[in-house]
Order: sequence, then C-alpha cells, then structure tokens
Amino acid sequence: MEGFNHSGVSEFVLLGLTDSPELQIFFFVMFSVFYLLTMLGNCLILLTVLCTPHLHSPMYFLLSNLSLIDMCLSSFATPKMIMDFFAEHKTISFEGCISQIFFLHLFTGTEIVLLISMSFDRYIAICKPLHYSTIMSQRVCVGLVVTSWTVGFLHTMSQLAFTLCLPFCGPNVVDSFFCDLPLVIQLACIDIYVLGIFMISTSGVIALVSFLLLLTSYVIVLVTIKDHSSTGSSKVFSTCTAHFLVVLMFFGPCIFIYVWPFTNFLVDKVLSVFYTIFTPFLNPLIYTLRNQEMKTAVKKKLSNQYLNLGKTSPRYPVQ
Repeated sequence: MEGFNHSGVSEFVLLGLTDSPELQIFFFVMFSVFYLLTMLGNCLILLTVLCTPHLHSPMYFLLSNLSLIDMCLSSFATPKMIMDFFAEHKTISFEGCISQIFFLHLFTGTEIVLLISMSFDRYIAICKPLHYSTIMSQRVCVGLVVTSWTVGFLHTMSQLAFTLCLPFCGPNVVDSFFCDLPLVIQLACIDIYVLGIFMISTSGVIALVSFLLLLTSYVIVLVTIKDHSSTGSSKVFSTCTAHFLVVLMFFGPCIFIYVWPFTNFLVDKVLSVFYTIFTPFLNPLIYTLRNQEMKTAVKKKLSNQYLNLGKTSPRYPVQ
C-alpha cells in the first residue's frame, strides 16, 4: 500500500465525537455497553441458527448472515473509537485509515444487498407461498449471500482504486471518529471536487435506489396481506414497521452523507454513529428476537447450556 501513497502523510488525526472529558467518559461507558451487547446478541443468534436444525430455512439463513455482517460492521471502527476516548493523541496510520474505508464500504455494500435479498425472501413467502420452496432453494440462498459479498467487494475496490491514487501532502485532520471516504479525500493535495462528487455520490445513489426497492417490497407485502387476511394484517404491519425503522436508520444516514459528500454538518457524526453502532445493535432485536420461533430457540439454547454447566460443575459433599 505504501507504493500507492505518493505523499508525505503517514498518519491521520481523528478528532472523535467530542473534546469534553465528561462526555468522553459517558460515551466510553455507553458505546462499550452497546458494542458488547451487539457482539453478544448477534453471536447468540448466529450460533442458535447454526445449532438448531428446524431453523435451517432460507429466512434464518439470511438472518444469520446479517448477524455476521453486523458483528463485522460494528467492529471495524468502534473498538478504536472506545480506546481513543482516553488517548491524548487520536491518530491512525495511513494504512489503517485506508483499511477502515475498505471494510466500511465492504460491510455496508454487502448489508445493502443482503437486506434486499431478505425482503425478496419475505415477498416470495407471502406473495407466492406455493412456489417458495422451489424459488428459495439452498442454491439460491447461497447465491444471494455470495452475490452480497461480491457486490460489497467490488464496490469497496472501486472506491479504494480512486482514493489510493490521490496524493496526500499535508492536511491530515479527519473530523470524525473513523476514516470515511468523503472526509479523507478532501485532504488530498489536488482539486478532486468534480470527480469526488461523482465517485462518492454514486454510493449515495446506490443506497437511495436500494432503499426505494425495499420500501416498494414492504408496500407490496402489506397490500397482499391486507387483501388475503384481516386477522394477521396487524401483526404483519407491526413487524414490517419495525423492520422498516431499522432499514431507515441504516439507509438514511448513508443517503444523507453520500448524496451530499462535501457538506460538513455536525449531524454527520451523529448519523455515522447510527449506521455503524446503533443499527448493528438493533438488528438482532428487530429481525430475530421479535420472532417467537427465534425467541423459543434462543431460550432453549440458553437453558441447555445452563443444564450442561450444572452437570459438569463439581459437587462437594456436605460435611
């Protein structure tokens, strides 16, 4: 990577979320708890799906992959942000900065395609139930996941190919808690406004189109349920509303940040927190733990682990 960095910049300075010592302590505790719960929740869901035979269905296969991506998305920058709250100098190497950009666009691009795949799965299950097992075969499910990762990889490589060719020769202050593409390329020594707008806005347009596709699929599902069932429509409406709120929390910040990439607003930091920390935390709660079948499987898994622990623990005779 050093061969691409035709510059004298070896590291970047991250300004973080705040300079206030009191707020830094508060954010340290809050984000540490959020990160720990995110990892535990998604890991529990992933293991439950893998170890429960009756959950080996297309919907739960896609949900388990969502949990995997959420663990990755919450880990590319959050641990460093948490450690930087007590660091006097918040810096990151040039290679580390490029790595954050790579993983950010890889995981977000993959999650966008996976969310579309999940909405397609629900559309087939509700609108074409007789053909569900035929359409959503194991090969199709694996193909959707592979396509998600492939699209994410191609997307992030297209962004990096542009970034690595830029010279960085002086300014190195990034006004965020991680390296994001719109903030980093503004530090280049050449005028990249027009080309930068085109490259970065492409990500915003992709997010916007994907969001509209998801919105359309939810509307079609709700209309179908309303026409065929009056008793279950309220439950499905509640579920779809919860799903849509999480989708909005993920896509909203991406669309806002990347459609207008070179407008520095204070709210950009808040929006970055939403899709890198809060959304991975909420996805397990909304997509799986609200599902009765999933909750039953999780409780059974935990109870079995507790019973096994009780059987293996040493027992001492009463004196």
